[in-house]
Amino acid sequence: MMTIDASVSEPNYVVSAAYTVKGEDGEYTSEIQNTAFFEVGAETEFVPYADLTEEMVLGWIKGQLGESAVENYEYCINDQIQNKINPPVTPQQQPLPW
Repeated sequence: MMTIDASVSEPNYVVSAAYTVKGEDGEYTSEIQNTAFFEVGAETEFVPYADLTEEMVLGWIKGQLGESAVENYEYCINDQIQNKINPPVTPQQQPLPW
């Protein structure tokens, strides 16, 4: 699941979107936060701020990241949750027998 918080500049173009990728498995959760930055130019399609939808901005973020980066985020979140459910074994220093 991704959540977003968009920043606007003159003339009301979205120039960045802070996003959080969250995962949940019962009582365990994990999240990764980052920011996507967008270029504003003559060829950029202007969408009035009031007309933006979450789906639209998430599409921009995912488009900028690319499919493999989105999959990597999902894998990392899942791995973090699995490490909370089944913590990895850490070696314990044992005293020497002599």
